This record gives sequence, C-alpha cells and structure tokens, in this order.
Amino acid sequence: MELDSGSDLSAADWLLRSGTPALQLLTFGPQGFEAYARLRFIPDPVEPGQDEADVEVADDHPSDLEQTRHALRVLSGFTTTPQDLFACLWDGYSDQQLLPGPRVELPYRSCALLRGFDMSTAVHPPAFVWPADRRWCFVSDVDPHWAGIGAGRAAIDALIADPRLDVVPADPAQRQPAYGLSTTE
Repeated sequence: MELDSGSDLSAADWLLRSGTPALQLLTFGPQGFEAYARLRFIPDPVEPGQDEADVEVADDHPSDLEQTRHALRVLSGFTTTPQDLFACLWDGYSDQQLLPGPRVELPYRSCALLRGFDMSTAVHPPAFVWPADRRWCFVSDVDPHWAGIGAGRAAIDALIADPRLDVVPADPAQRQPAYGLSTTE
C-alpha cells in the first residue's frame, strides 16, 4: 500500500476519543482490549534507582526497532487487514526531519499520522501502530524501556510465546517498572 499522508485524522479518532487516561493511552493504547502486554526492549530494573545505562545486554541484543518489527510481524497474523496499517510517528526525535501527514495531538505528544506505514523505512519505533480493523494496538512511547500492546488474548499469547521477544503480561491500570525511580517515588 502506498504511504498516505493526507489530512484525514478520522483513523486516529479512536485514540483521541477513547477516554483512556493520558499515561495509559501513551503507553498501552486505548482501553477495551481483551489482554495487554509489555515488550521489554531491555530487561526490567532489578534494583531501586537503577539507570538504563547500568543494564548489561549481549552485544547481539536486538535493537528496539528490530524487536518492534518482529512484534508487528507476529501481530499481523491477528488482523483481517494486515496490509492496511496506521502509524503515529512522534515528532520529537532530534534526528528526524519534519514528518509528513496530519498532526495527531495526543496528551503531551504530537505525532504525524500515516497510513500504509512500512516498518523497513523506520528510524525509531512508531509511537502507535494499529491495523484498520483495530484488532490490536502497538504503542512505543519515548520514556519507558518497553512497548505496550493491547490485543486479543491469542495475539498476546503468541507474542509471549515467541522466543525472539521478551514479552510479559501487563495490567495498564497498574504502575509499570521504570528505570531511575527510587522506592519512594
């Protein structure tokens, strides 16, 4: 499918009108999915106040983008519209030129909305990716060390079972592990 950067924002209405609390929307997407999970780009912190820079990963550890691409390939099997994807690309990356597409103004984030997004052209994981049938939503905010995913139980189970991914079940209403936090925060 050709990349469409027209001015129609209706594809993002479900994000904007979901009524989902801002932090939950930016990290897991809209409420209402059967199951949620976290794709851990790096392992969760193991001690209070630990920084991401203190995490040791193997030299061949896949990048956030490689992990995102693989997770999206798995998720593509759980939609009736695998070739019709939407993506919101956060415009705050300093190495990114002005992005085409209408602006989706989410809480604390401004993104370009694109249809027909091809992950092979990505430089960073997209902030949001979802198929036209909205069977799942992949969310990668810039702050956490993980991406949130909302989908049907079978899709989440497939992600968790995939040996190339580090995916764990999650409850979007609960506080998630984060680097740099003390035990009193």
